[in-house]
Amino acid sequence: MYLLEVSNLRVAYPHQSSSETTWAIDDISLTLNPGSRLGLVGESGCGKSTIGRTIMSLLPLGSQVTGEIKFNGQSILGLNNGELRQLRGEIVALVFQDPMTRLDPLMTIGDHCLETLKAHKPQLSRKAARNQALEALEAVRIPSNRWGQYPHEFSGGMRQRVAIALALLLNPKMIIADEPTTSLDVTVSAEILEELTRLCSEREMALMLISHDLALVGEYCDRIGVMYQGKMVETGEVKSILYQPQHEYTKSLLAAALKIQQPSQIDTVSEIESKKTPETTKLNPILGVKDLQQYFTLESNFIQQLFSQQKTVIKAVDNISFELYPGETLGLVGESGCGKSTLSRTILQLLKPTSGNVKFLGEDLTQLSRHQMGAKRRHIQMIFQDPHACLNPLMTVGESIIDPLLIHQIANASEAKTQVLQMLEKVGLTPVSDYYHRYPSELSGGQQQRVAIARALITRPQLVICDEPVSMLDATVQTQVLDLMLELKAEFNLTYLFITHDLWVARFFCDRIAVMNQGKIVEIGTTEQIFNDTRHPYTQKLLAAAPLLK
Repeated sequence: MYLLEVSNLRVAYPHQSSSETTWAIDDISLTLNPGSRLGLVGESGCGKSTIGRTIMSLLPLGSQVTGEIKFNGQSILGLNNGELRQLRGEIVALVFQDPMTRLDPLMTIGDHCLETLKAHKPQLSRKAARNQALEALEAVRIPSNRWGQYPHEFSGGMRQRVAIALALLLNPKMIIADEPTTSLDVTVSAEILEELTRLCSEREMALMLISHDLALVGEYCDRIGVMYQGKMVETGEVKSILYQPQHEYTKSLLAAALKIQQPSQIDTVSEIESKKTPETTKLNPILGVKDLQQYFTLESNFIQQLFSQQKTVIKAVDNISFELYPGETLGLVGESGCGKSTLSRTILQLLKPTSGNVKFLGEDLTQLSRHQMGAKRRHIQMIFQDPHACLNPLMTVGESIIDPLLIHQIANASEAKTQVLQMLEKVGLTPVSDYYHRYPSELSGGQQQRVAIARALITRPQLVICDEPVSMLDATVQTQVLDLMLELKAEFNLTYLFITHDLWVARFFCDRIAVMNQGKIVEIGTTEQIFNDTRHPYTQKLLAAAPLLK
């Protein structure tokens, strides 16, 4: 008898506009045994997360579900509220992608644990509940002295550990991990998944790992299920899927993932510069950062001020210097909290630096007034990690892209619309008349990122700062967006500062790479040097932690 058995499952969400039912999950069957690890992979919208939500009975009201789901031979479809409460947490636990959206900012980590235990085990005394919670936190290596802290006081990796501890609290028989490491860097991601798979092995828990990262699933799972348009197109042992894929979609996923893991073949300014020819010594950098510091002082309470004269200072950016040349792509890599995003915001003067200077085309941005800097941002644009969070949900795609043209008074309304339609064509959102009138909610993640790219490029900037622009996309869409960015770079003569925690994306896309750790650049060099002749122990640690399709 299987621990989990899903047979001929079909799921349709409510409020469908057409009379014909569209199945988000279409005739899916799968099984899981205690201690086994199944990875579900596929592009955004293929139905991976819907399977997890269906197993947990977390679908919206009015959803259609047919087929069968059994745990230890017992059907779980049609359970009452009491039985569902027992299922969620005691039998199956769910680890979400972004723990910050699932943790109450007004509750301490300890209170989160106690609330969960009280809901399922009201007979436990507070002392017994606390001891049980501390054991769960210790299992994911969170020390007891952090019991009274709030979610915002934890890093992304530590918050995800809290989410795993909450999932383990009731000792479930199975864990569903839905993209648990998408927003985490390679070292923290490796730690989290090693922790999760270790605990599953020790406790004989089954694991369903939902991810768009084929290399990651290949490293931590026993079996892989490949999903496409609501169907399970291929399933099998990890080695058979990775080395002998049968379905064309699986082959395309592997090709996309392997393409990203290949070094870029593009001749670059930095490679020419490294030859030290007389011509290259005449190149002027488009961006020059010199001794840049961004320090934050933590506010202390009255008692701390009374007994301590020293203030706690966080050196988010600590004496950083580098140059970026026209037409070059410089990658900035490092783990969460190392200062990458703070550096980009300081370059843009969204944060005023503690000291140092930032020169763009020879002009020191730190000396400009707010109004002068606003005008300068026409030439320096930014592409963010989550396009959905950066696009106004009440504005159409056309209105979102037109906005920068009107803000910078580059074109009138008629000219602006013509330019936007041309840009939509360039970023591959066709037919343009259709996409022009759509809202962000009507687009996939990859399409939203194309809108964000179009919005950034509409002012014809010279420098584009990209902050994790493809980390939330699956492998096929990643390669499409990266290829598009390379095409646009050539067409518009762009220079990129590319921030990422994915070393393979950096290798594919960047000419040079700067490695950041604790606010400092610890190593910088050509992509080839960083990958083949790395010198710094921290860079070696990053490379060792990055999952690789072998």
